[in-house]
Amino acid sequence: MTEPNKEEEPDYSELRSQMVETQIRGRGIEDDVILDAMRSVPRHRFVAAELCSNAYADKPLPIGHKQTISQPYIVAYMTERLRPRPGHRVLEIGTGSGYQAAILAEVVEHVFTIEIVEPLALEAKSILGQLHYENVTVRPGDGSHGWPELAPLDGIIITAAPVSLPIHLLPQLAVGGRLVAPVGKTKQELFVITKTEDSYTTEIEMGVKFVPMTGSI
Repeated sequence: MTEPNKEEEPDYSELRSQMVETQIRGRGIEDDVILDAMRSVPRHRFVAAELCSNAYADKPLPIGHKQTISQPYIVAYMTERLRPRPGHRVLEIGTGSGYQAAILAEVVEHVFTIEIVEPLALEAKSILGQLHYENVTVRPGDGSHGWPELAPLDGIIITAAPVSLPIHLLPQLAVGGRLVAPVGKTKQELFVITKTEDSYTTEIEMGVKFVPMTGSI
């Protein structure tokens, strides 16, 4: 991923505001904290220089290694369903470009994120560092088992699709914590799982399309 020359970088703030108003608020996302995060994070910094002009369009974009940066609305929707709040500690499985981690970092105390494609993990770590997101820890590796030593976590978000519901990650959640994940192979749906005192509740949201989750699970 190539980085724009900062001295020549256009001002994308107006495009970012339009993205929030038309693609996100205009489609039902109402959480002001998340809307502010989407206005703040420079999405164009998480794509290749030649794609910067499309960074705020209503679509996913390639980031190399057969991976994509998700459509802005999907990022906002999944973030809203996670219900992140100040003081929370959140795990992301599938760092990708680092954009989702940056959105979460605007809201929560700390984001821990794992990426199985090492070059992507290193690129994301570099960009997040340049943007001074000191509350994000990036780890290259297989995230399919989560990050057990961090438990209990306030939320887990998965940005690639496992074939089946990842209930093995629930012990890593605090009571009241949420897991948000696309699930399925040919037909994918977004699941929101909330851990309760003695069980969990499951909500099935919308049809989605994510790259398959890889790893040992």
